[in-house]
Amino acid sequence: MMPMLYQAYQNHVDLTAPWRTGAAAALKYLNLVPLGASERAFGRLAAALELISRSSLTYTRPDYGIGSVTVGNRELQVTEEIAYATPFGSLLHFAKPDAPEQPRLLLVAPMSGHFATLLRGTVKTLLQDHDVYITDWHNPRDIPSGHGRFGLEDYTDHLIDFLAKLGPRAHMVAICQPSVSALAAAAVMSEDNHPARPASLTLMAGPIDTRIQPTKVNAFAKSKPIKWFRDNLINFVPLQCKGALRQVYPGFVQLAAFVSMNLERHIKQHVDLANHLAKGETEKAEVIKTFYDEYFAVMDLPAEFYIETVRDVFQEHLLPQGKLMHRGRPVDPAAIKRMGLMTVEGEKDDICSVGQTLAAQDLCTGVRTYRKVHHMQAGVGHYGVFSGKRWNNDIYPLLRDFVHVNS
Repeated sequence: MMPMLYQAYQNHVDLTAPWRTGAAAALKYLNLVPLGASERAFGRLAAALELISRSSLTYTRPDYGIGSVTVGNRELQVTEEIAYATPFGSLLHFAKPDAPEQPRLLLVAPMSGHFATLLRGTVKTLLQDHDVYITDWHNPRDIPSGHGRFGLEDYTDHLIDFLAKLGPRAHMVAICQPSVSALAAAAVMSEDNHPARPASLTLMAGPIDTRIQPTKVNAFAKSKPIKWFRDNLINFVPLQCKGALRQVYPGFVQLAAFVSMNLERHIKQHVDLANHLAKGETEKAEVIKTFYDEYFAVMDLPAEFYIETVRDVFQEHLLPQGKLMHRGRPVDPAAIKRMGLMTVEGEKDDICSVGQTLAAQDLCTGVRTYRKVHHMQAGVGHYGVFSGKRWNNDIYPLLRDFVHVNS
């Protein structure tokens, strides 16, 4: 991939923006037509205009949209507060002013092409019994290049700093990709006897050791030398953006990779969306639209973070081999003591297969057996580990009890 492909893509998006704006405006006027007439005469036109107006990605973080949550038998208001921020991410607190005291919990969101809002369902469930904070990562295309690099070690440093802001006896739950950094942060803080080291660590569907039952994602990461990834996938942020000329792995490239893995499903979803809109089946259409509003909100990855993750986690497997370094010192999971450790996997996970997260249990030899918990959820894929009915009904109660026992 040429380094200026992102610029060409952005130019195309800007040039075609009037078409999408015009379609959205026309759709507004079309919706003023009485419902019966609109269904009979304008249904398919409305569907076409809707699809045209939605034919672009967005680089703006969607809202979490969590206005309230049920705690016990009370409905409590939820407000978002930035507890701490760096140029690359915010420690976002979902405050519940009238809630009883609950365990403080840091939810570590992946930096994998989508915003942390992808975990809004996870957050809403956790809020029932926990005082929740999340790593709300900023889009690198909006971060001026003068703020410097952001690599794998910087990610780990952010977790250490965020936990320090939360104070002693907080809990950390990492979803997918950041499980490696979460384990590294816990190990470094334990070795330093840091007062804010987490009371418990939960790793969910994370690539601790991708040598175990490699998936297609793992195989691709090892199929080419790291130079290929650097030469073909790293681009400069377009000149129109605040982060102009910062090197990134573009979000639209990552999304294209995700979509290609289930292309037929995504095509069918958009055919169904057009049909629902044409028939006036607004509720069915809204479900699909809501999903793709989030799915097509993409975030770039800093080039350093992407390349180092591919190299250190997926190609060289440094953590499980005891070779991962942090700021010049070895990361030693055996240093983790007096901390609960929970690992969660999904039986049908095709991104992070069974056994890859469980590997953390063997690495953390300093954690007492009675403080270790592992759960393999039958019948769920990757996203089912932290979202949906099985998460809410089967996995979350185990996590809740684990956190409370270790509080």
